[in-house]
Order: sequence, then C-alpha cells, then structure tokens
Amino acid sequence: MRLLMLGNKLGMTQVFEQNGTVIPVTVLKIGPCWVVDKRTEEKNGYNAVILAYEDIKENRTRKSEEGQFKKAKLSPKRYMRESRVTKEELDKFEIGQEVNIDLFKKGDFVDISGRSKGRGFTGVMKRHGMAGAKRSHGTHEYFRHGGSIGASASPSRVFKGKKMAGRYGGTRVTLQNLVVADVRPDKSIMIVKGAVPGPNRGNIEVAHSIKRMK
Repeated sequence: MRLLMLGNKLGMTQVFEQNGTVIPVTVLKIGPCWVVDKRTEEKNGYNAVILAYEDIKENRTRKSEEGQFKKAKLSPKRYMRESRVTKEELDKFEIGQEVNIDLFKKGDFVDISGRSKGRGFTGVMKRHGMAGAKRSHGTHEYFRHGGSIGASASPSRVFKGKKMAGRYGGTRVTLQNLVVADVRPDKSIMIVKGAVPGPNRGNIEVAHSIKRMK
C-alpha cells in the first residue's frame, strides 16, 4: 500500500555506521494522521483516503473543513491530503481512524515532498549557477549579469523558459528513493539518509517510493 503520510521536518544530524562511516541524515516527525473522509469509485470516480495532520484551534479552520471534521468526529486539523488507493485497500480504513508511522520500516525507500526555502528575487548566478562576466580591465558594472538573451531582428523576442533573474525557491520539490535509516514508532520519528526539501518545522509528505514499488 502506498499511503501519503504527513509530517514535519525537524532538522539534520549525522549517524555513524559500524565501520565508522559518517552519514548525514534528516529527522522527520511523521503522523499520527487521521482519516477524515474516503472517496469511492461509485460516488467520485476513484478510490482515495483523505488524511489530516496536526491539531489547530477551531477558529482557525475554514467552515467547509470544519464540517468535515465534525462529521468524522475529529478535532480540527491543519493539513489535509488525499491518497489514491485500490478498492481493497480502501476497505481497510474507517472514518476517524488513526494512521501511524508503522507503515514504514528501516531500509525502506521513500519519496518525500516539501516546499523548498524561498530565496526571493535572485540573479542568474545564484538562481542558475552562471559564471558571470570576466573581472578584467574594461569590464564595468557587468560582473554578475546574464549576458545576451538572443533577441535580435530575428526572432525579435525572448524565447519562453530563458534562464534569467527571477523568483528562486518556494516551490514544491520531490526527492525520490531516499533510504530510511531508522524508525522510532514510540515518538513518531523517522530518520532518512540525506537532505529533505524545506526549512526546519516545514511541512512534508512521505510515501513509499513509487519507482521501487513498480
């Protein structure tokens, strides 16, 4: 079953393997999540489970979402996401049910999605890794420019997708095939090898690797 679990990124640290190798890891807080609603093929055209995570005050939720939580007899939650499942898998869930980190174990491969850190409006050197102009004699006020953008008499325009200055970061990023280094169900903690997108305390979504499952 490939279920999209919700959580937060707590930060990075390092662990030592038995041979002394140092591995950078990211510590994640995953769940517990609650089943708010279900989508069925007969009613909605597909099968899915809607999971919610993290309690919030009742006055901070939308009226439409508030009704969903009351129907499921749950306290208001901050985040909700939908996970596609099969008909057989859908029957295993009940509205109001708690879903924990037990779905994952050490050695699993997971895909993790999050929103990358927003860096605001940046130039071409920071955004695209361009080298900039030569800092030699005769170069003035052009050290960090992007250079020619190719708009001559023909085609008399700049092609879409041209690498130029603009907003950098703050977009959804998914890293695939990260290895789970450890799982601690008593604290809902997962430790994965490598980096995870987003700042500390940022929201993340974790699911088993779709490529490995295929």
